[in-house]
Amino acid sequence: MTTTTPTTTKRRAGPTTVPAERVAAADWTALAGELDTVGCALTPRLLAPADCRALSALYDEAERFRSTIDMARHRFGSGQYRYFADPLPEPVQALREAFYPYLLKIARDWADRLGRPAPWPDTLGEWLTLCHKAGQTKPSQILLRYGAGDWNALHRDLFGEMVFPLQVVVGLDEQGTDYTGGEFLLVEQRPRAQSRGTTIVLPQGHGLIFTTRDRPVRSTRGWSAGPVRHGVSTVRSGHRHSLGLVFHDA
Repeated sequence: MTTTTPTTTKRRAGPTTVPAERVAAADWTALAGELDTVGCALTPRLLAPADCRALSALYDEAERFRSTIDMARHRFGSGQYRYFADPLPEPVQALREAFYPYLLKIARDWADRLGRPAPWPDTLGEWLTLCHKAGQTKPSQILLRYGAGDWNALHRDLFGEMVFPLQVVVGLDEQGTDYTGGEFLLVEQRPRAQSRGTTIVLPQGHGLIFTTRDRPVRSTRGWSAGPVRHGVSTVRSGHRHSLGLVFHDA
């Protein structure tokens, strides 16, 4: 009698941390206060080192992405990033869905202060449906890779008329071990004053929440919109990977 061994399919393990629980456990009152003060706020650890390495490794799986951008070619800086295709990897989707309700509260508060409409529904799915109806149908989640000498020019991530005012970048490598340099940069244009710059070291597995285009700034005449751009300083050595979570599609 011949014995056959069933064929098994190798499956990629899921994340060792649970992103939604980590996002929910953050001190959102403190994070909102930091966003009001400087336009960005660093979260507690969201992903374990093993999960960060697994996400970084996806960069070499071209079939997971819809396009690749060479920053030097487009004069965006130096380095490369890739836009994920649908379906998104499980931890990317989980983080995006987990962040949305907390960021939504802040977004609506900012819109109220600035006297702007707040078109964002209660769920991410409803909001993305509105983006798609407006012609913004392409996934906007990105995986970025920088090598020695690479950098990212100051910019804002606006892909159309449907814009969510906050986004998140998650560090996937450890500064000082995997790379040096490569600090996150935030530059705010202040009303009737010189611009203010902020630099942030992005720890591995932590997220940085920041404004997509501007934030409310109190002035003598009430609230005004302070334009903000972001970028990355020159990487001195090694490789730096990060995950960008944008809450409107392109």
